[in-house]
This record gives sequence, C-alpha cells and structure tokens, in this order.
Amino acid sequence: MRSVQVIKGAILCLIASIAWGAMFPVAEQALKHIDPFYFSFLRYASVSVLLLIWLVIKEGTKALRLEGRAMLLWFYGTMAFTVYNFFIFLGQNLLGKSGVILASIMEAMMPLISILILWIHKRARPAGFTMGCMIVAFSGVFMVVTKGDIGFFSEAKNSLLPVLIIFLGVFGWVVYTIGGNSFSNWSPLRYSTLSCVLGTITAGIIVAVMTWLGYLEIPKFKTLVLIRWEMTFMILIAGLAALISWNIGVKYMKPVNGILFINFVPVTTFAISIIQGYTTTMFDVAGTLLIITALICNNLYQRKTLQKRLPQTT
Repeated sequence: MRSVQVIKGAILCLIASIAWGAMFPVAEQALKHIDPFYFSFLRYASVSVLLLIWLVIKEGTKALRLEGRAMLLWFYGTMAFTVYNFFIFLGQNLLGKSGVILASIMEAMMPLISILILWIHKRARPAGFTMGCMIVAFSGVFMVVTKGDIGFFSEAKNSLLPVLIIFLGVFGWVVYTIGGNSFSNWSPLRYSTLSCVLGTITAGIIVAVMTWLGYLEIPKFKTLVLIRWEMTFMILIAGLAALISWNIGVKYMKPVNGILFINFVPVTTFAISIIQGYTTTMFDVAGTLLIITALICNNLYQRKTLQKRLPQTT
C-alpha cells in the first residue's frame, strides 16, 4: 500500500511541477495583451471561487470559519496571492523572453531560499554542505542572469530591477509556504482556500486603486477573449490542478522527497521555450544544471541526515 501511495505521490508531484514549468511560457503569451496585475487578479479570483466551492462540498460551511486568525491568514495570503503573483509576472514581463527562464529558475530555488529565510529569521544556521549548495545554486542564477557578461551590472541597470522584483515575488511564496506550519491543524485545502480568498481580496483592492489613479485600465472583453485559452490553463491547470496535485503528492511522499520534483519546473520551461523559438545560451544551460544539481545534492543530504536521526530498529 505504501509503495502504491509513493507512486501516486510521484505522479502528482510531477504533474504539478510540469504545470508550473509551463506556466511561465503560457503567461508570456497572455502578457502581450493584458497587464500583469489584472492577469494575476482575474486568475486567482477565479481559482478562489473554485476552491470555495470545493471546500464547502468537502468540509462543509464550518470550514469557512477563520477562528480568530484572520490577520495572520490575510498576511500569508497576501504574500502568496498578491506579492508573489504581481511581482513574478511583472518582473517576467519587464525582462521579456529571458524573464520566462529566470522566473522558472527562481521558482525552482524556493527550497534553498526558504533555508536562507529561516537562517535570518530564526537564526537556524544551515549545515556547511547546505551552504555550499546555496552558493552553487546562486552561482547558477548569476550565470543565467548575466549570460556570462561581467559588465552586466554596469551596463544593464534596467534589468536589475526586474530581477529583484522576481526575487521578491518568490520570497513572498516562500513566506506563505513556511506560514502553512502555523495552520497544521487545518487541512491543506482549507488553508489554501481561505488564504487564497483573503490574498485575492488584497490584490483586488490594489488593482482597483491603481485603476482609479489611472495606472491601469480595465481589460476589454475582446482582450479576455484573446487570452481565453491561456487564462483557462492558468486557472484550471497551473492554478487549481497543480495546487491540489502538489498538496496530495507531498502528503503521500513527504516534503523531503516531493521537493525533488521542483527541478522539473525550469526543465519544462526550457523545453517549451525552445519549441517556441527561444535560443538558449551555454550560460542558460550550465546555470540551470548547476541549480538542479545543487537542489538534488542538498535534498539527498537532508534525507541522509533525517535517516540518521530516526531511531534504528532491529
């Protein structure tokens, strides 16, 4: 029974990772017609409605209670469904085609970024091996960003801001993921749904204010028709299906095993981008391989360390 669950978990985690890897090339096509803010808001407004329906059907209306934790739930939801979505797609859009690759790479680096955040926040210094993996991974990101051009930081000042914006977006999702530990007595569906709803409300308020101030325009109906297939994919596949698949898959496999599948995010993005005509450089490939290698090595190290801590049975 356990082996069957592991196989199911692996398939589900793989589905989620491939969906997230395809998300960035798909978003690139949509962002040619709609701004990142309305794109993100409309996407998760739809996901919120679907999640609410599913939650009520599965757990009943009692699952909608916030239990006095509204502010904490709102904070984590805002970090994920406002900060992450607004920033990662804004940064991707500003960088153009190279932003598609960079956004997927930064997504794959979430496990190492979470270690960095815990180190700063809780003074939980990572092991020396993990530190080495972090250095290797960030070196890979540096290679992808600069394309081997040492003069990048002096000549491409306009590119630094989008890179920082993408990093801040990823930072928001990592905070959200870590925050899930505060709701361990809730089902993953309940935490996902209520945080998504509250975070999307924040996104809606921001979009409304920016529209009122004249920074954004409400998308025309013909625009929504143009991006209908991209938006359908973002809502149903990269949004709802990927979230559900990932949560169930990680539950079956345990996080330390499931997180390995995050490596398929940049691999999928690369494959789709090449099909779409994007010419990759040796620095793109080498940098991505460095990141994937660092993630796998750190994961294997964590599993080995975890096994040593478990009581030995005879």
